[in-house]
Amino acid sequence: MFDLFRSRAKAVRYLLGAVLMLVAISMVVTLIPGFGTNVSSNDQIVAEVGKEPITVLEVQQAIQGQLRGRNLPAQMAAAFVPQFIDQLVTENALAYQAERMGYQVSKDDLGRTIESIFPQLFENGKFVGSQVYAAYLAQQNLTIPQFENNLRKQLLLNKLRSLVLEGTIVPLDEVEREYRRRSDKVKIEYAAVTPEKYRAEVKVAPETIQSYFNGNRSQFTVPEKRSFQMLIVDQDKVGESISIPESDLLRAYQAAQDQYRLPERVQVRHILLKTTDVPKEEIPKIRARAEELLKQVRAGGDFAELARKNSQDPGSAAKGGDLGWVLRGQTVKAFEETAFSLKPKEISNLITTEYGFHILQVMAKDVARLRPFAEVRSELATERKRQLVYDRMQTLSDQARAALIKSPLSAAQIASDLGLQLVSAEKVGAGDPVPEVGVSQELQDALSSLPKGDVTPVVQVQQTKLAVAVVTDLFPARPAELAEVEARIRDTLVQQELAKLVDQRSRELVEKAKSMNGDLKRAAQAVSAEWKAPPEFARTGAAEGIGSASYLEQAFTGNPGDVFGPVVVGDRRFVCKVVEKIPADMTGFAAERDNLQQELKSRIARQRNDLFEEGLKNRLIAEGKIKLHRATISRIISNYAGR
Repeated sequence: MFDLFRSRAKAVRYLLGAVLMLVAISMVVTLIPGFGTNVSSNDQIVAEVGKEPITVLEVQQAIQGQLRGRNLPAQMAAAFVPQFIDQLVTENALAYQAERMGYQVSKDDLGRTIESIFPQLFENGKFVGSQVYAAYLAQQNLTIPQFENNLRKQLLLNKLRSLVLEGTIVPLDEVEREYRRRSDKVKIEYAAVTPEKYRAEVKVAPETIQSYFNGNRSQFTVPEKRSFQMLIVDQDKVGESISIPESDLLRAYQAAQDQYRLPERVQVRHILLKTTDVPKEEIPKIRARAEELLKQVRAGGDFAELARKNSQDPGSAAKGGDLGWVLRGQTVKAFEETAFSLKPKEISNLITTEYGFHILQVMAKDVARLRPFAEVRSELATERKRQLVYDRMQTLSDQARAALIKSPLSAAQIASDLGLQLVSAEKVGAGDPVPEVGVSQELQDALSSLPKGDVTPVVQVQQTKLAVAVVTDLFPARPAELAEVEARIRDTLVQQELAKLVDQRSRELVEKAKSMNGDLKRAAQAVSAEWKAPPEFARTGAAEGIGSASYLEQAFTGNPGDVFGPVVVGDRRFVCKVVEKIPADMTGFAAERDNLQQELKSRIARQRNDLFEEGLKNRLIAEGKIKLHRATISRIISNYAGR
């Protein structure tokens, strides 16, 4: 519900997202190596659209934004550079074309959009001033001209996109065809050929294993391994040695009383009937319905049940209208004033906000107060002890590491002196478990490449354990002996032969079923395959025992009696027979028609928009209005490729 109160129209949020993407608003730019020194200004331009350049900095911002958001692995950045550049070129091309066609963005358009995006800059509808505006944008590494130029550009390309998408029509017969396609069902039967059934038939001779090993020796190595001694600092053990005097807790409470002040709050539930995006002539009907619900509540009706059945707040309706505890400033003004004026268990009158009509009930109310020491003592003790344990663990682990560096052969003595656990590990390779720790990638990374006698940094090996290790022996990687990899080779060869056998048996099953006039059940029995007749399913569903209906498109395009396959799903093979085709139940079409039509319309609109944008960009390139600086693009790619 809070999200509903705080949010703005979807169109505004989408516009904000597009603008922020365009300017990489929350980004700290890291310059690409190789740019900036001894480079001409022309070399800082990636492309030109009309007379406006797209700079290296803009490309950097787009890439760094994706890297910082972890939407893109760093090692893949070079591969995506052309896509980022193409997106920037396309957006600039749309804005350029919109201006050529006479579209403009007025100051009023710009102002209204800025107010929609940043309402905090407009108090009671009045602009707070350029200084606050500039300071806000400065926090995002932007100036006012930068932001407004990109916002104007975004509004221009939105105007052009709207023109392109106007008039997208999906005929009703096309909607009906799509509904039938999704709703048609089939009933099949199938015989499953599984590897487990034939595993006993697969034998691999010792000479076959030897031959495979001889022919693939380079693939088989024993990886580098290390033996080491490790000192472990255990949080639980450290915690046992720490006690906190009552006087320390009292001082901590007195020094941080502001943390324990509770603001005034109310626990409230409500029923909402929305009026957003509703024609004005419908609002009186909604009010009448809300007033009827208010009468039912005041007559003793079950508030929670009425909320579940009638409230249009998706965040709270399922919880009986419960919003939990609400503080001042978290909801819109009319809602807040009413909620904080009601007594516990009291029902409000009908409340009108910009979201619709509300019926409120306050369940409980807390006045502002300072939580007393007795109430927060355990929290204080827990937090204080946590901090002391953390500090002590850091100190112990640092002391252990310093001592190991000074005397690598004295791990046992150091562990005894500091009261730490000593663990010895022999011949541990990548991915191997370590005694008392298990598999720890952090420890493995720390040990990697260390020679004998070297000490790791302090690493966290478990949620409550820190460790430092000293390498006691090193075993370099070497070619494997047959005995060390024989089991792995045997398993590989068995899997290969088993896959061939399963393919062969499933093809034989298809031929047998056809020779028996399509009697798949009898054919399955003849070869001891599992036969099943799952319930009917639609294209959007799944076949029980097989999986997604997408595996079985032939069932929808074939005819009853058709045998098809083998269908490969994982390591299993399915031979299938179409038993029955069940036409769509059209009784549900009317209810689904509008949503389905809108979905198809959106799909067609996206396709039209993609075609338009690509065509426009190509035409502007041909006209010389778009110029790509290939050398600069190649240099960006190569610099990211080198990271």
